[in-house]
Amino acid sequence: MQSSNGRSRGGGSAESSASEAQQQVGRQRSPIEPSEGAGYNDPWYDALASGWGELAGTGGPAPLPTPEVVPPRPTAAEQAAATADIYLEVQRSAAFREVRSRYRRFVVPACAIFFSWYVAYVVTATAAPGLMAVRVVGSVNVAMVAGLGQFLSTFVLAWAYARHARLRRDRAALELRWDTQEMTRGLRGGA
Repeated sequence: MQSSNGRSRGGGSAESSASEAQQQVGRQRSPIEPSEGAGYNDPWYDALASGWGELAGTGGPAPLPTPEVVPPRPTAAEQAAATADIYLEVQRSAAFREVRSRYRRFVVPACAIFFSWYVAYVVTATAAPGLMAVRVVGSVNVAMVAGLGQFLSTFVLAWAYARHARLRRDRAALELRWDTQEMTRGLRGGA
């Protein structure tokens, strides 16, 4: 009985199968003969599919493609200096100055008001304990109301900051970030 590759299956002697193996090893495959298990449509076998060795209409082999000239990569120090220059350029830009001024116009007054409110609470609690002991409703006094007002003002300030950032600064800051990333990506060669 024979297998699909022409060798006998089973029943053969060890000597005959060893001599067949030596014949297979010593024999060279022709370029158009597929290897075992590989068909003619195998992309690893079909070298002509990639244009290798084809004629370019001149009767000779096709010319090899010319390699692209790649400029030398800048050193790490040069790249760091160029990146620093980009960030300094962005910092000097009018868009960056506008984002920073919008930030300062909100944060400086908000911090001043909140800090004043906090200091007023602490000073009043220590300097005028009689005022803080005045009852407002039942057992709730002015000190409790002012203390809860500290928590409430913290949450109101956080909400106001987030709203201001969303409406006045985020879009401009994201555009600056995008532009900066595009410029630094250009330094790295578009990677």
